[in-house]
Amino acid sequence: MSDHQAPAQGVERAKGIGIESNLASVLARLEAVHGDTASAFDHLTLAIRHFHNSGNTPNMRAPLAVLVALFDRLGRHEPAATIAGFALSPFTAITIPKITTAIAHLRDVLGDQVYESLARKGETMTTAEMATYAYDRIDQARTEQCCLEIDEI
Repeated sequence: MSDHQAPAQGVERAKGIGIESNLASVLARLEAVHGDTASAFDHLTLAIRHFHNSGNTPNMRAPLAVLVALFDRLGRHEPAATIAGFALSPFTAITIPKITTAIAHLRDVLGDQVYESLARKGETMTTAEMATYAYDRIDQARTEQCCLEIDEI
């Protein structure tokens, strides 16, 4: 392998991961809209993990913004507000407009003071802390959703 082949292969792999992560984020949005919460969580986890592992914090905000809207819809207001503090940016406000709708709803439900406190907590988290926080809250939501489905049987 020549000196330039390894970096070139790395660039091609990174492009593939970026495309996969973007598609996973888009797919998660569609799944969330159509009520397939489990698949939405799977794809959001994939996108967050890929963007985090590649050090692409700006793009990691997009799947987090989708997660904010999904958590808001599921009534998981406190984690939604915390993640919103990290996820909200001019980029996400334009590409994921549901984040601004979710934030307005979160302010109504939680009150401005509580919302601001939670959002500030998320805003001050490092990228690694936010990724871990998101994974933990997704796992918690999955567990509680599973228990709800079992109770409905």
